[in-house]
Amino acid sequence: MDLDKVIRKVPDFPKPGILFYDVTSVFTNAEAFQYVVDTMVESYSAQKVDGIIAIESRGFLLGACFAYKKGLPLVLARKKGKLPGKTVSESYDLEYGSATLEIHKEDLLPGKRWLIIDDLIATGGTLKAVANMIESVGAEVAGIFSIIGLPFLRYHDKIGQYNPITLVDYEGE
Repeated sequence: MDLDKVIRKVPDFPKPGILFYDVTSVFTNAEAFQYVVDTMVESYSAQKVDGIIAIESRGFLLGACFAYKKGLPLVLARKKGKLPGKTVSESYDLEYGSATLEIHKEDLLPGKRWLIIDDLIATGGTLKAVANMIESVGAEVAGIFSIIGLPFLRYHDKIGQYNPITLVDYEGE
């Protein structure tokens, strides 16, 4: 399937000069959504994965589907202040700002292999922050999955060691 034809491109969002790749159009296309979920599950069928960490918010949709299909626990990485109780947190830089993510400390089990799922990889900062939280509790990153990759923003410099899998790569701005 040619996902590029399904992905909506929005110029000058969230600010002038940015071309935003909107994956919500993948979710509204049943065939494309099924393709993404089936490909994601197939891509990790031979690897040991103990659980999924999905990144807010579009990553939640993908992560939930994967966790359900594989019978695995789903842990949510949320924006700062959205989770009650004790959390592990990590701040990071985005391509146009900064942010902090948190995960419930009790959900992030040491010794486990976690697959990180998000919708798009830009600079890799968000995914590296989650990987840092995973490793800080003595767990491992099993891999990283995303629908879209923007390799021209050099995300491999931050997260290449986790062998990210993307379904569509955009090479230019």
